[in-house]
Amino acid sequence: MKQTSLSTIDLDAFRGTLSSRLPELDGKRVAIIGDVGLDEYVMGDVRRISPEAPVPVLEVEQEDQRLGLAANVAQNIASLGGTAVLFSVVGEDRSRERLSEMLKSASVSPEWLVVDNERPTTRKLRVMAEHHHLVRVDYEKKKYLSHQVEEHLLRAFEDQLPELDAVILEDYAKGVLSESVCQQVIAKARRAGKKVMVDPSPGTPAAYYKGAHIMTPNKDEAFRLSGLNLDDLRETEDSLLKVGEALLSLIESEEIIITRGKQGMTIFEKGEAIHLPTVAKQVFDVTGAGDTVIAALALAWASGWSLVDSCSLANLAAGVVVSKVGCVPCYRKDLA
Repeated sequence: MKQTSLSTIDLDAFRGTLSSRLPELDGKRVAIIGDVGLDEYVMGDVRRISPEAPVPVLEVEQEDQRLGLAANVAQNIASLGGTAVLFSVVGEDRSRERLSEMLKSASVSPEWLVVDNERPTTRKLRVMAEHHHLVRVDYEKKKYLSHQVEEHLLRAFEDQLPELDAVILEDYAKGVLSESVCQQVIAKARRAGKKVMVDPSPGTPAAYYKGAHIMTPNKDEAFRLSGLNLDDLRETEDSLLKVGEALLSLIESEEIIITRGKQGMTIFEKGEAIHLPTVAKQVFDVTGAGDTVIAALALAWASGWSLVDSCSLANLAAGVVVSKVGCVPCYRKDLA
């Protein structure tokens, strides 16, 4: 496999035309199927240790709620000018109500959220002192859907499929994306001529994603999903190439994109790899950066952009959100 450096790509020229090209993303309908959740933040300052136990005492200054997991992908689709069609499963609880309200505020319809009385709406509570996480508390039930709920979800997706421009499988291994759901969505979308992208979970077998057009794991996820002996692999360019080749074969995909944090991202195609270095100037929090990457990528690719240009947009969008704390969308004004 041959690696091509970013020096062969005129990134300055891409930046120069970006503002005029962004309207091409307008109105593209992108389906997001996967686990959704509510992110909650309790933020403040630590000035002392508790007399009851050797733990810090947080003096609360601010509380916040944000859209998390696949809901964050959906709001990034909307904030970049597209139309997000979100399919997921929630519980019958107050968190579902709050999630629905927040989706509407982000211009994302909660219409296709299926209520499952056997599970709560996923909620993650992060306690933070300035930019530092002290603890995270998860309210969730990790299990696959019942046959009835799964069929309801798939029927809703199939009804909307003719109007879609692209499909994202957003997997956080909470139970929405079983092998059956993944394979049925991929098969239905391919028959309809729609592009399918996967943001995978390392806790899910790579075979679940077989047939998708593109997968976007981060480096650690890619190594784990590859099935290669990690003891024999060091974090070198050669080992990354082996991992990329293995993933292309495992899911029978045309392209794999491995995001690499501060090192940017690498596009793997049959016999070729193209590296894009990061453009982030400040990094406060990488939470949700992968959500922004796949949202921007899906919109651009569905708009007919080349894969390199689509990844360049995704790279710029990720550079915006990592300079902020928590799951936040990338807006066009921020890109400008």
